[in-house]
Amino acid sequence: MSDNSAPFSRHKKLERNVTLLAVATLITVAIGGLVQITPLFYLDNTIEKVEGMRPYTPLEQAGRDIYIREGCYTCHSQMIRPFRDEVERYGHYSLAAESMYDHPFQWGSKRTGPDLARVGGRYSDEWHVQHFKDPQSLVPESIMPQYGFLAETDLKIADPAAMLTALSRVGVPYTDHDIEMAQADLIAQADPDVFEEDLLDRYPKAQIRDFDGDPSRVTEMDALLAYLQMLGTLVDVNSAAAQQELAEETGR
Repeated sequence: MSDNSAPFSRHKKLERNVTLLAVATLITVAIGGLVQITPLFYLDNTIEKVEGMRPYTPLEQAGRDIYIREGCYTCHSQMIRPFRDEVERYGHYSLAAESMYDHPFQWGSKRTGPDLARVGGRYSDEWHVQHFKDPQSLVPESIMPQYGFLAETDLKIADPAAMLTALSRVGVPYTDHDIEMAQADLIAQADPDVFEEDLLDRYPKAQIRDFDGDPSRVTEMDALLAYLQMLGTLVDVNSAAAQQELAEETGR
């Protein structure tokens, strides 16, 4: 009986001594923290890359900047959670790698409108243009403001090369050639008549066309649609998710 009660006696002593309990708690938390944090110092990247992900084209990046400027992120998230109701409505749950080149990311925590993580290709360019000009004409219950002015505003980026350079400094893998061709790429993606030899080689699955229905100029509407029509189209999510699950199981 005395041998079995010894551990309990020591435990009672620990519980009754506030100072000793605080020291023991601090040591336990410190060890647990080190076990979790230390490995991160030896990892170059905590996000596993998936096939298909690439940096945004200059036009897509310009559209993303407009998306943020107009506050679209305050009503539309870009993160489909792994719950049945979300997956059935919006598509496959979001993968971390799909946001690896976002600065800042657009996950969001509130939805006044639908999630846009996989909106690319769901609607035609014409639908989007009409929706931006007069949302209520397509969705009568919508409270979205009108953004028709985007189609009337020429896209003006002071220095596309500087934009890509800044992103490259925070880890987006733009090459020197990408940066050099930024201005030309910006125009070429919105005008199929402008020949750009290696745009698709450098930016696979980039959609090259007149997005807003006005081929005479490149507008902010062109840029925003280029961005939206790309969302969720780069990665084969089913294949990528299966690869990640296999890697996790193998690593256990």
